[in-house]
Amino acid sequence: MSPECFGLLMSKVGSKLQKFSFRKPISAECRLFMTLMYLAHGSSVYVISRLFRMGVSTVRMITLEVCEALWDSLVEEYMPEVDESRWNDYSREFYEMWNFPHCCGAIDGKHVAIQCPPNSGSLYYNYKHFHSINLLGVCDAKYNFIAVDIGGYGGNSDGGIFAYSEFGRRLVNNMLNFPNPCELPGSNEILPHFVVGDAAFPLKNNLLRPYPGINLSVVQETFNKRLSRARRTIENSFGILVARWRILKNTLFMLPDSAEKIVKACVILHNFVKRHSATEYCPPGFVDHVDNDGNIIEPGEWRTLVDPLRSIPAASIHRGNNAGRSAFQNRDILAKYVLEHPIN
Repeated sequence: MSPECFGLLMSKVGSKLQKFSFRKPISAECRLFMTLMYLAHGSSVYVISRLFRMGVSTVRMITLEVCEALWDSLVEEYMPEVDESRWNDYSREFYEMWNFPHCCGAIDGKHVAIQCPPNSGSLYYNYKHFHSINLLGVCDAKYNFIAVDIGGYGGNSDGGIFAYSEFGRRLVNNMLNFPNPCELPGSNEILPHFVVGDAAFPLKNNLLRPYPGINLSVVQETFNKRLSRARRTIENSFGILVARWRILKNTLFMLPDSAEKIVKACVILHNFVKRHSATEYCPPGFVDHVDNDGNIIEPGEWRTLVDPLRSIPAASIHRGNNAGRSAFQNRDILAKYVLEHPIN
């Protein structure tokens, strides 16, 4: 983060970080800088307390307070409620950058490791044999997060993380202000707008997933490759997030509510810094370079710095895939369109 970017961030959250006391309080600048160091370097609160010569409990209290202030101060500007006009912008960007028309975002779910919460039983114990909370994220074509759902039980095996998330509920009930169905570029076929996900997600009119199985037809295989190319954006978004805010790389030794504040702060800081200091935060070569089929030609630099967050298994995303006939028809229409409109 550049000094100019830090100054801008300070101007947006400084009023919520200022403390008043008979003794000289810790300055807002110091509180913010300490929290950013904690999030970016992934050091424990014990290391930070030694660096800043503060008590461990003081550091822990300050970092959580600042994380909460960051989310509250920035969310309306850097992850606002998306209106129809903005969805159109996202759709245009996906078409121009990833050659996937009517796509408004890419969705995926990840595990964030935490210590075992007291008296929690197996609620947070996931199939990978560690305790975690779930992070469900949706990104645009430029690796910015559009929406997140944070804090679901890591051990949620059949509860429907997507179905019971606020974003999933709105998507399924057509409450996201998506643009009206319209013609595909250079075609007379009319299709709704949608987000794309992997095989873990259900097939809906406004949520597309790949064709399942092997020995697929040329039309289906070409569609899966083009969808995979667009879906790489969410994988890289998570990769950038963890590479820059390395606290997420480690196990969070705190209660789930506190871990949720940490994750929310990292996500909103991702959007903030990427907008105002993009060349330093995500330079060329930091993300994967893929071919027309979605295969990685050059792995992004973030892959040399961190391992990807563990994915949430398909059984945890949704309870079933009771897709309507129209959803299958829409996917078939788009698959045919994709085959007839190769990438130049």
